[in-house]
Amino acid sequence: MRIWCPELAEGHQIDSAHYCYIPRCADGSFYVGMATDPQRRCQEHNHAKGAEWTARRLPVELVWTEAHDSFISARQREIQLKGWSRTKKAALIAGSLRLRSGRA
Repeated sequence: MRIWCPELAEGHQIDSAHYCYIPRCADGSFYVGMATDPQRRCQEHNHAKGAEWTARRLPVELVWTEAHDSFISARQREIQLKGWSRTKKAALIAGSLRLRSGRA
């Protein structure tokens, strides 16, 4: 399956460290994203320069990150986590070892 990613289309480098990240929004919901600098990305979210989802739920607080060696790996993990329930994401954030492996 081929996935279009604006980061690749815009000429971003794909050989540096990439992160899958989860910020908690002001309403308690979670957002899942990927970035090379999750702290900076959350600052962008908090200045309404992120996704529409977070822009309507400010402020956001970074609560979880996971480093990946490649853009593709981080993107695959992002897609996986976006399919999870809020309960399952909360368990990952809380440190469930079974979920942390990415095999849940």
